[in-house]
Amino acid sequence: MKIAIVGTGHVGSSIAYAIVLKGLCNHLVLSSRDITKAQGDALDLQHTLAFCERPMIIEGSSTEDIKDCDILVITSSVRLQDKVTTRMELAPANIKLFKQMIPVLAQNNPQAICIIISNPVDVLTYLTTRLTELPPSKIMGIGTLVDSARFRALLSAEEKIHPDDLRAYILGEHGPNQFPVFSNAFAGSEQIADIPSNRRIFQEVSLAGFEVYKLKGYTNYAIATAACEVIKTIVYDDHRTMPISTYFYEWQGIEDNCFSIPVVVGRTGIIRYLHPELNQQEKTALEKTAALMKENINNLIVIGDSD
Repeated sequence: MKIAIVGTGHVGSSIAYAIVLKGLCNHLVLSSRDITKAQGDALDLQHTLAFCERPMIIEGSSTEDIKDCDILVITSSVRLQDKVTTRMELAPANIKLFKQMIPVLAQNNPQAICIIISNPVDVLTYLTTRLTELPPSKIMGIGTLVDSARFRALLSAEEKIHPDDLRAYILGEHGPNQFPVFSNAFAGSEQIADIPSNRRIFQEVSLAGFEVYKLKGYTNYAIATAACEVIKTIVYDDHRTMPISTYFYEWQGIEDNCFSIPVVVGRTGIIRYLHPELNQQEKTALEKTAALMKENINNLIVIGDSD
């Protein structure tokens, strides 16, 4: 199993460290616009192998030299500025970056599954699908997987139940237009109630990423752990259910769009879509998310391509 991480900032380096600790591959490639940073991270990680259960090849490389990988993890991004208030503000510069980077990666890694971390993740997942000849099932954005994990963690404290025993998804945009699916949220066989206290938890979750960003200048641990959960699911063909950002032709009556929906993930990528029965409030939220995401995609990518 050969995995490449493209971008070795806070998130990329954290993912690389977690991959080494978990022994998720036998060949790890790190790439950065500053190749010396990638080489430094690779050397540092090599020094940890004596304490790890699995040996592996770890190397730094230019993006152009990444070839024949099974999984590509894309974390490259323009730097966040102090005045950034939404992930969508990163779109123009990151779209330009992806248009330069993705075609080369796709050509050199035709069998790879792509995991998109960079923001705005839904727009960039859609763009990556357009820039490659890979099927949508092999291009996944982390999306609301990390939001759902935060949601379960906070609900866990409220319910006094381990977060892994909770089933509670947030779907839609990885951003302000996400929504919780309380109609299908359970602890054991007991439904998690859609009550004001749990709605407040959702509101806290929807702002959590920027709260961490304000406090320390970036986020890395939660998103890196979420990415490794997807990687582990692919490596071991676990067939796990998770909310993942993906391009779809049709889902729940929504056509030709890209945001987080519940899917099953395994060795070949996305194996199937899941279709939970949504209540009317959730259907309304879904339609709102779909319209806004389609508008963003059209304005930032489709219209931009025709200019």
